[in-house]
Amino acid sequence: MPVRSRHTTPVPTDEPVGTPRIGHGTVWLFAVATGVCVANLYYSQPLLDAIASGLRISHSAAALTVTLTQLGYAAGLITLLPLGDLLNRRRLVPVMAIGTACALAAMAAAPSAPLLLAAAVAVGLGATTAQVLVPYAADLATDAERGKVVGTVMSGLLLGILLARTVAGYLAELGGWRTVYVVAAVAMVLLAGALWFRLPAAPARTGLRYPALLASTARILREEPVLRLRAVLGALAFAVFSVLWTALTFLLSGAPYHYGDGTIGLFGLLGAAGALAASAAGRIADRGHATAATTVTSVLLALSWLPLWLGRHRLSGLLIGVVVLDLAVQGLHVTNQSQVYRLRPEARSRINSAYMTTYFIGGAIGSSLAPVAYDAGGWTAVSVLGAAFGAASAVVWAAACLTARRHRARAGAHERGPGQGADRARAAGSGGE
Repeated sequence: MPVRSRHTTPVPTDEPVGTPRIGHGTVWLFAVATGVCVANLYYSQPLLDAIASGLRISHSAAALTVTLTQLGYAAGLITLLPLGDLLNRRRLVPVMAIGTACALAAMAAAPSAPLLLAAAVAVGLGATTAQVLVPYAADLATDAERGKVVGTVMSGLLLGILLARTVAGYLAELGGWRTVYVVAAVAMVLLAGALWFRLPAAPARTGLRYPALLASTARILREEPVLRLRAVLGALAFAVFSVLWTALTFLLSGAPYHYGDGTIGLFGLLGAAGALAASAAGRIADRGHATAATTVTSVLLALSWLPLWLGRHRLSGLLIGVVVLDLAVQGLHVTNQSQVYRLRPEARSRINSAYMTTYFIGGAIGSSLAPVAYDAGGWTAVSVLGAAFGAASAVVWAAACLTARRHRARAGAHERGPGQGADRARAAGSGGE
């Protein structure tokens, strides 16, 4: 069974155990909303060549659009996401959606690279709306169905990521890269209206003032070893993900492929396996198999780069590698979230803030290093970089498991009780079964 934190506080409810507290229609509203919100982070990835040409800047400068959007997202996760525990989320979410629409409109109208990059930071800030919605859905679910609900919502989020690239590619071919951001802004306005009328009530969960709220997020991260471990694993996984999708545009737009924006965008659909993995990972975690899921996905993060490396000349290798990598990244991500949401029910937005901030810092590092690696050594250098991040994830997880095993063996040798053994495993940060 997953190890629980000794700080866990039950959430009061008048409903019997196992009774659904969130309907299927509402779950799918959450799934669609998170997908639309998070898509704003990824529209630029298949457009980097077009942006570079349109604004007459280098590929590395164009890639800053991805990096700064992710850094803006990380900043929003620190400063905005904890508000989900402080404010009524039924009102907070639509307001954040409207703010994101304004930032997207600014990107569409930006006449120069500096203004485009400034707007990209604002888009990243607003895209944290998606991460306000995930713990919101988790709060509405019962313990027995929480992994399933989170997995479904994450499937919607992942489909948003995948379709973002495809939609962006084709819209750019039809009307140029600016059209992508015009359509995205309109979509966010429509979404804000739907959320305003359909979201369930979600009162504040804490009476802390804002500065104390932010301080408590850092304190929770410091006090929860399971959260720290899962945050590191998430950061490494998203670094792998960002290395691939940032550099892939450069590979596909040059020799030997010479694909256009629309065809490059289609590669996002290969990650549909990741969306399927998200739903399955949530169910696996509900059944108490988080350790096995983490082990398999961590290893696949590194192994996926072998077919990806072969993909520099073979399309089949590229296709297989993309599918395996996306499956591993998203399966690990949902497993991580299913574990950290068990820690402190009264602080899920702050826990998500700590986890997702670390996660997207890893992504920003990956997206910033990918074009440097590509310029320095082509696709081979990118493959080495991605495999190194993947191997680091497997090593971190193996070390955590070995540490937890030693503590359990030591506790058994001294005839310690099961409670103490669990506490020691938790202290080791295993977060496993």
